[in-house]
Amino acid sequence: AWMMDTYSMHRGYSVPAVTTGKPIGVGGTVGREYATGLGVTYVTRAMLKRKLGQNIEDITVAVQGFGNVGSWTARSMHERGATVVAVSDVTGGIYDAKGFDPRHLKAFAAENGTVVGYPGSDTLTNEELLELDVDVLVPAAMEGQITAQNADKIRARVIAEGANGPTSPQADLILNDKGVMVIPDILCNAGGVVVSYFEWVQDLQAFFWDESEIRRQMERKLLMNLDEVMGVTVRTGVDLRTAAYTIAIQRIVDAVKLRGIYP
Repeated sequence: AWMMDTYSMHRGYSVPAVTTGKPIGVGGTVGREYATGLGVTYVTRAMLKRKLGQNIEDITVAVQGFGNVGSWTARSMHERGATVVAVSDVTGGIYDAKGFDPRHLKAFAAENGTVVGYPGSDTLTNEELLELDVDVLVPAAMEGQITAQNADKIRARVIAEGANGPTSPQADLILNDKGVMVIPDILCNAGGVVVSYFEWVQDLQAFFWDESEIRRQMERKLLMNLDEVMGVTVRTGVDLRTAAYTIAIQRIVDAVKLRGIYP
Protein backbone atom coordinates (compact mmCIF):
# COMPACT_ATOMS: atom_id res chain seq x y z
CA ALA A 1 0.00 0.00 0.00
CA TRP A 2 2.77 2.46 0.90
CA MET A 3 4.48 1.93 -2.46
CA MET A 4 1.27 2.73 -4.31
CA ASP A 5 0.66 5.70 -2.03
CA THR A 6 4.19 7.10 -2.47
CA TYR A 7 4.07 6.77 -6.26
CA SER A 8 0.58 8.28 -6.38
CA MET A 9 1.61 11.27 -4.27
CA HIS A 10 4.49 12.01 -6.64
CA ARG A 11 2.17 11.76 -9.66
CA GLY A 12 -0.51 13.87 -8.01
CA TYR A 13 -3.31 11.36 -8.45
CA SER A 14 -4.10 7.79 -7.41
CA VAL A 15 -2.34 5.08 -9.46
CA PRO A 16 -3.46 1.78 -7.87
CA ALA A 17 -2.21 -0.35 -10.79
CA VAL A 18 1.44 0.56 -10.11
CA THR A 19 1.81 -2.42 -7.74
CA THR A 20 -0.06 -5.55 -6.70
CA GLY A 21 -0.62 -7.37 -3.43
CA LYS A 22 -2.36 -4.36 -1.95
CA PRO A 23 -5.09 -4.39 0.72
CA ILE A 24 -8.55 -4.56 -0.83
CA GLY A 25 -9.38 -1.06 0.45
CA VAL A 26 -6.73 0.53 -1.77
CA GLY A 27 -7.25 -1.42 -4.97
CA GLY A 28 -6.29 -4.95 -3.97
CA THR A 29 -8.21 -8.01 -5.04
CA VAL A 30 -10.08 -10.76 -3.27
CA GLY A 31 -8.47 -14.19 -3.47
CA ARG A 32 -4.83 -13.13 -3.46
CA GLU A 33 -4.12 -14.62 -0.03
CA TYR A 34 -4.83 -18.20 -1.09
CA ALA A 35 -4.27 -17.94 -4.84
CA THR A 36 -0.93 -19.73 -5.04
CA GLY A 37 -2.00 -22.68 -2.89
CA LEU A 38 -5.37 -23.03 -4.58
CA GLY A 39 -3.65 -22.85 -7.96
CA VAL A 40 -1.38 -25.73 -6.98
CA THR A 41 -4.50 -27.77 -6.22
CA TYR A 42 -6.23 -26.82 -9.47
CA VAL A 43 -3.21 -27.81 -11.58
CA THR A 44 -2.45 -30.98 -9.63
CA ARG A 45 -6.06 -32.18 -9.72
CA ALA A 46 -6.25 -31.67 -13.47
CA MET A 47 -2.88 -33.32 -14.09
CA LEU A 48 -3.79 -36.36 -11.99
CA LYS A 49 -7.01 -36.83 -13.93
CA ARG A 50 -5.66 -36.21 -17.40
CA LYS A 51 -2.27 -37.88 -17.13
CA LEU A 52 -2.88 -40.68 -14.62
CA GLY A 53 -6.65 -41.11 -14.65
CA GLN A 54 -6.75 -40.59 -10.90
CA ASN A 55 -9.25 -38.58 -8.85
CA ILE A 56 -8.07 -36.21 -6.16
CA GLU A 57 -10.41 -37.94 -3.69
CA ASP A 58 -8.26 -41.07 -3.94
CA ILE A 59 -4.82 -39.61 -3.27
CA THR A 60 -2.51 -39.17 -0.31
CA VAL A 61 -0.53 -35.95 -0.01
CA ALA A 62 2.57 -34.79 1.88
CA VAL A 63 3.26 -31.05 2.08
CA GLN A 64 6.70 -29.72 2.99
CA GLY A 65 6.28 -26.19 4.32
CA PHE A 66 3.22 -24.87 6.13
CA GLY A 67 3.42 -21.17 5.40
CA ASN A 68 1.01 -19.40 3.08
CA VAL A 69 1.48 -21.67 0.05
CA GLY A 70 1.77 -24.95 1.94
CA SER A 71 -1.13 -24.35 4.30
CA TRP A 72 -3.50 -23.20 1.56
CA THR A 73 -2.46 -26.09 -0.70
CA ALA A 74 -3.10 -28.56 2.09
CA ARG A 75 -6.43 -26.96 2.93
CA SER A 76 -7.70 -26.76 -0.66
CA MET A 77 -6.65 -30.35 -1.40
CA HIS A 78 -8.32 -31.56 1.81
CA GLU A 79 -11.51 -29.68 0.91
CA ARG A 80 -11.59 -31.51 -2.43
CA GLY A 81 -11.23 -34.93 -0.86
CA ALA A 82 -7.50 -35.63 -0.75
CA THR A 83 -5.97 -37.20 2.37
CA VAL A 84 -3.19 -34.96 3.70
CA VAL A 85 -1.09 -37.43 5.68
CA ALA A 86 2.00 -35.30 6.41
CA VAL A 87 2.98 -31.66 6.75
CA SER A 88 6.09 -29.91 8.02
CA ASP A 89 7.45 -26.50 8.90
CA VAL A 90 10.91 -25.20 9.73
CA THR A 91 11.02 -27.12 13.04
CA GLY A 92 10.04 -30.53 11.65
CA GLY A 93 7.08 -32.53 10.44
CA ILE A 94 4.16 -34.70 11.49
CA TYR A 95 2.48 -37.77 10.02
CA ASP A 96 -0.88 -39.48 10.43
CA ALA A 97 -2.00 -42.13 7.96
CA LYS A 98 -5.63 -41.20 8.65
CA GLY A 99 -4.98 -37.65 7.46
CA PHE A 100 -5.17 -34.16 8.95
CA ASP A 101 -7.67 -31.33 8.74
CA PRO A 102 -5.33 -28.46 7.74
CA ARG A 103 -7.63 -25.88 9.33
CA HIS A 104 -7.08 -27.50 12.73
CA LEU A 105 -3.35 -27.71 12.03
CA LYS A 106 -3.26 -24.01 11.17
CA ALA A 107 -4.95 -23.12 14.45
CA PHE A 108 -2.56 -25.38 16.39
CA ALA A 109 0.49 -23.86 14.66
CA ALA A 110 -0.76 -20.32 15.32
CA GLU A 111 -1.00 -21.10 19.02
CA ASN A 112 2.18 -23.15 19.39
CA GLY A 113 4.47 -21.75 16.71
CA THR A 114 4.82 -25.13 14.96
CA VAL A 115 2.83 -28.10 13.73
CA VAL A 116 5.12 -30.45 15.65
CA GLY A 117 3.35 -31.90 18.65
CA TYR A 118 -0.10 -31.94 17.07
CA PRO A 119 -2.20 -34.43 19.05
CA GLY A 120 -2.27 -37.95 17.64
CA SER A 121 0.54 -37.39 15.12
CA ASP A 122 3.92 -39.03 14.68
CA THR A 123 6.97 -36.79 14.39
CA LEU A 124 9.32 -36.90 11.42
CA THR A 125 11.99 -34.68 9.88
CA ASN A 126 11.63 -32.58 6.75
CA GLU A 127 13.97 -35.00 5.00
CA GLU A 128 11.85 -38.00 6.00
CA LEU A 129 8.70 -36.26 4.77
CA LEU A 130 10.20 -35.95 1.29
CA GLU A 131 10.75 -39.70 1.17
CA LEU A 132 7.23 -40.78 2.22
CA ASP A 133 5.29 -43.24 0.07
CA VAL A 134 2.48 -40.91 -1.05
CA ASP A 135 0.73 -40.14 -4.30
CA VAL A 136 1.59 -36.43 -4.33
CA LEU A 137 4.50 -34.60 -2.72
CA VAL A 138 4.19 -30.81 -2.51
CA PRO A 139 7.51 -29.09 -1.76
CA ALA A 140 6.30 -25.67 -0.60
CA ALA A 141 9.23 -24.52 1.51
CA MET A 142 12.72 -23.45 0.43
CA GLU A 143 14.34 -23.96 -2.96
CA GLY A 144 16.77 -26.80 -3.53
CA GLN A 145 15.04 -29.38 -1.33
CA ILE A 146 15.12 -32.25 -3.83
CA THR A 147 18.67 -32.86 -5.01
CA ALA A 148 20.85 -35.53 -6.57
CA GLN A 149 21.52 -36.76 -3.04
CA ASN A 150 17.90 -37.59 -2.17
CA ALA A 151 16.06 -37.88 -5.50
CA ASP A 152 16.56 -41.65 -5.57
CA LYS A 153 14.73 -41.89 -2.24
CA ILE A 154 11.61 -40.05 -3.45
CA ARG A 155 8.66 -42.46 -3.52
CA ALA A 156 5.87 -40.06 -4.52
CA ARG A 157 4.32 -40.61 -7.94
CA VAL A 158 3.83 -36.88 -8.51
CA ILE A 159 5.77 -33.84 -7.32
CA ALA A 160 3.74 -30.62 -7.43
CA GLU A 161 6.15 -27.72 -6.98
CA GLY A 162 4.53 -25.20 -4.66
CA ALA A 163 7.85 -23.49 -3.95
CA ASN A 164 10.08 -21.84 -6.53
CA GLY A 165 12.98 -24.03 -7.58
CA PRO A 166 12.60 -26.88 -5.07
CA THR A 167 14.11 -29.44 -7.46
CA SER A 168 17.67 -29.26 -8.75
CA PRO A 169 18.44 -29.95 -12.44
CA GLN A 170 20.34 -33.10 -11.48
CA ALA A 171 17.39 -34.32 -9.41
CA ASP A 172 15.07 -33.62 -12.33
CA LEU A 173 17.01 -36.10 -14.47
CA ILE A 174 16.90 -38.78 -11.78
CA LEU A 175 13.17 -38.31 -11.16
CA ASN A 176 12.43 -38.40 -14.88
CA ASP A 177 14.33 -41.68 -15.22
CA LYS A 178 12.31 -43.09 -12.30
CA GLY A 179 9.03 -42.10 -13.94
CA VAL A 180 8.11 -39.52 -11.31
CA MET A 181 5.95 -36.79 -12.79
CA VAL A 182 7.22 -33.35 -11.76
CA ILE A 183 4.74 -30.50 -12.26
CA PRO A 184 7.14 -27.55 -12.59
CA ASP A 185 6.91 -24.44 -10.47
CA ILE A 186 6.47 -22.15 -13.47
CA LEU A 187 3.16 -23.91 -14.12
CA CYS A 188 2.13 -25.37 -10.77
CA ASN A 189 2.44 -22.35 -8.47
CA ALA A 190 1.45 -19.66 -10.96
CA GLY A 191 -1.91 -18.99 -9.32
CA GLY A 192 -0.47 -16.17 -7.22
CA VAL A 193 1.00 -14.23 -10.12
CA VAL A 194 -2.12 -14.87 -12.19
CA VAL A 195 -4.29 -13.26 -9.52
CA SER A 196 -1.77 -10.41 -9.20
CA TYR A 197 -2.28 -9.89 -12.93
CA PHE A 198 -6.03 -9.87 -12.31
CA GLU A 199 -5.49 -7.21 -9.64
CA TRP A 200 -3.63 -5.05 -12.17
CA VAL A 201 -6.39 -5.53 -14.76
CA GLN A 202 -9.09 -4.62 -12.23
CA ASP A 203 -7.18 -1.52 -11.15
CA LEU A 204 -6.85 -0.34 -14.75
CA GLN A 205 -10.57 -0.79 -15.30
CA ALA A 206 -11.60 0.49 -11.86
CA PHE A 207 -13.99 -2.45 -11.88
CA PHE A 208 -13.58 -5.34 -9.43
CA TRP A 209 -14.69 -8.93 -9.78
CA ASP A 210 -16.28 -11.02 -7.05
CA GLU A 211 -14.49 -13.97 -5.50
CA SER A 212 -16.21 -16.63 -7.58
CA GLU A 213 -15.12 -14.85 -10.77
CA ILE A 214 -11.52 -14.61 -9.54
CA ARG A 215 -11.47 -18.35 -8.87
CA ARG A 216 -13.12 -19.21 -12.16
CA GLN A 217 -10.78 -17.07 -14.22
CA MET A 218 -7.70 -18.32 -12.35
CA GLU A 219 -8.60 -21.96 -12.94
CA ARG A 220 -9.38 -21.23 -16.59
CA LYS A 221 -6.02 -19.51 -17.12
CA LEU A 222 -4.01 -22.20 -15.33
CA LEU A 223 -5.70 -25.07 -17.16
CA MET A 224 -5.22 -23.34 -20.52
CA ASN A 225 -1.49 -23.27 -19.82
CA LEU A 226 -1.60 -26.87 -18.59
CA ASP A 227 -3.26 -27.97 -21.84
CA GLU A 228 -0.57 -26.18 -23.84
CA VAL A 229 2.25 -27.76 -21.83
CA MET A 230 0.73 -31.23 -22.14
CA GLY A 231 0.37 -30.70 -25.88
CA VAL A 232 4.10 -30.05 -26.21
CA THR A 233 4.97 -33.15 -24.16
CA VAL A 234 2.76 -35.31 -26.37
CA ARG A 235 4.21 -33.90 -29.61
CA THR A 236 7.87 -33.92 -28.57
CA GLY A 237 8.22 -36.40 -25.72
CA VAL A 238 9.97 -33.90 -23.44
CA ASP A 239 9.22 -33.58 -19.72
CA LEU A 240 6.76 -31.04 -18.34
CA ARG A 241 9.42 -28.53 -17.23
CA THR A 242 11.14 -28.50 -20.60
CA ALA A 243 7.77 -28.11 -22.29
CA ALA A 244 6.83 -25.17 -20.04
CA TYR A 245 10.16 -23.41 -20.63
CA THR A 246 9.88 -24.01 -24.37
CA ILE A 247 6.47 -22.36 -24.48
CA ALA A 248 7.64 -19.42 -22.34
CA ILE A 249 10.71 -18.77 -24.49
CA GLN A 250 8.70 -19.08 -27.70
CA ARG A 251 6.19 -16.52 -26.45
CA ILE A 252 9.03 -14.06 -25.81
CA VAL A 253 10.55 -14.74 -29.24
CA ASP A 254 7.19 -14.18 -30.94
CA ALA A 255 6.60 -10.94 -29.05
CA VAL A 256 10.05 -9.58 -29.96
CA LYS A 257 9.45 -10.38 -33.64
CA LEU A 258 6.04 -8.70 -33.58
CA ARG A 259 7.43 -5.56 -31.94
CA GLY A 260 9.43 -4.71 -35.04
CA ILE A 261 12.62 -2.68 -35.30
CA TYR A 262 13.44 -1.36 -31.84
CA PRO A 263 13.70 -4.53 -29.76
